Amino acid sequence: MRIEIEAGVRLFVDVQGPGLLPDGPLMRELPTLICMHGGPGFDHAAFKPGFGALADIAQVIYYDHRGHGRSDPRPSSEWNLDTWADDVVRLSDALGLVKPMVLGQSFGGFVAQRYIARHPAHASKVILSSTSHHMGLSRKLAAFQRLGGDAARALAEAFWTAPSDSSWQAYWHGVRGLYNTRPPLDPEAGARTLIKPEILLHFVAGEKQGMQLLPGLALAQCPVLVMCGEEDPVCPPEDAEEIAAALPSQWSQLVRFPGVGHGAWRDDPEAAFAVLRRFIQA
Repeated sequence: MRIEIEAGVRLFVDVQGPGLLPDGPLMRELPTLICMHGGPGFDHAAFKPGFGALADIAQVIYYDHRGHGRSDPRPSSEWNLDTWADDVVRLSDALGLVKPMVLGQSFGGFVAQRYIARHPAHASKVILSSTSHHMGLSRKLAAFQRLGGDAARALAEAFWTAPSDSSWQAYWHGVRGLYNTRPPLDPEAGARTLIKPEILLHFVAGEKQGMQLLPGLALAQCPVLVMCGEEDPVCPPEDAEEIAAALPSQWSQLVRFPGVGHGAWRDDPEAAFAVLRRFIQA
């Protein structure tokens, strides 16, 4: 379904699991988990069906960021972190959600970090999964070289320093297999993803180049779980460590997953969902 979050702006939203469960003579309210997908330019499909495993303890809400996927197309002037971060609040207001939990994966984690800075009292909990706070090019290049040699490093450098349709296609086809340490559990998942390369290239060529999200993290007012794979080349674990250190110490939790790449639930779903369940239910 498409939900209007402000005049003329509709986001595609999908909901899994009930918000209220019968519990004796009462209806027990479950927390709401808003899942923000990676990219930019991708859609929410990567969360399915895996995150359905959490629907017994939380109502899971998936959506496509403004301009992405099945959400309404929007002009490039709106393709920025401030707008996408504010959309979390707009969507929550439209759905009547108070104190949701928010999970940002990869680029969705960029959005979640900016959301913390702009709306620090809005969430009840935040999960930052396989994400970074800056471009961190030298770390990316070193990781791709370690995992894929000089050829992988060259493809990564060409895309991240001079993003274009051709450098993107070469990069994605050449190094996508290095993002994770095991074959996909669902080999058709990528084919189901709607990709808008124009959003990806706009962001990587623009805001991503000078992105620095650490300062805003000090404003956090709720528990924040930082999850990272130790073999993630595009959002290396050193980035996660710096994110966790920038958060107020009383709110910050860091979990590293050995032998895991980009998106811990892809490479070690048992461990990743166990961590998520503990955090959600704490």
